[in-house]
Amino acid sequence: MEALQQKARTLLESGSVKVVIGYTAGSDAQRARALFVRNPEQAQQLIWDARCRQNLATYLNKPEVRALGKAALVARPTTLRTLLQYAVENQLADEAVLALAVNDGQVTELPTFAAIEEHLATQPRGLTPEQQQELTRVSALPLEERWAFWAAELGRCIKCFACRAACPLCYCDRCIVEVNQPQWIPVASDPLGNLEWNVVRAMHLAGRCVDCGSCADACPENIRIDLLNRVLAQEALTHFGAAPGYSTRKDYALAAYKPDDKEEFIR
Repeated sequence: MEALQQKARTLLESGSVKVVIGYTAGSDAQRARALFVRNPEQAQQLIWDARCRQNLATYLNKPEVRALGKAALVARPTTLRTLLQYAVENQLADEAVLALAVNDGQVTELPTFAAIEEHLATQPRGLTPEQQQELTRVSALPLEERWAFWAAELGRCIKCFACRAACPLCYCDRCIVEVNQPQWIPVASDPLGNLEWNVVRAMHLAGRCVDCGSCADACPENIRIDLLNRVLAQEALTHFGAAPGYSTRKDYALAAYKPDDKEEFIR
């Protein structure tokens, strides 16, 4: 933590960046919140521990944050993956943000996409054994039981859109749920509309989700949105080889056409 605080002070004092986006203690002892450090004195408020889970990349597309000037971003591995996915989707220019990877008390500056790619190549990939076991269990359920599981899980949704606000890849200026001509998804919170919202959002993230878990952390109903995203991520990996956030190659599975794509789904 001291190394991170010192790094933030040095960057701000040198003028290399105008703001350091990191974590500080929240009102809840179990959580951290985002901190925008704009002068060296504020750097002592930065923390780095197990509470620092939120994907801070979600702030980079905010006009008010961009107006602050070049930012340094305290980044978990999934946050680094988000930056590369932003590159793929033309949402972030190379060297526009200085990523700060924290590991074993050391802070590594990653100023370019190439540096982020090299760093991620040294990090573990894939799900943890516990996550894989859970995914396998749900995927193995008979169709009727699987539908009942997800209907019950998503039925608790109150359509507060906290998941959308927390997700760094939900950056559309206007979401489909805000379109009323035509209206695709009902505005009011109701079982069918809530189910439609979660399914549509999951499909929009298929092949793009970096598995940061911010959506599930933000959900006040503790819905396993992260698990739904992992199900579709597994499908995208199996059928398209899509592992988003590890490269700047523009090969997003559901937005690329290849003449030799399989078409077994056409009946």
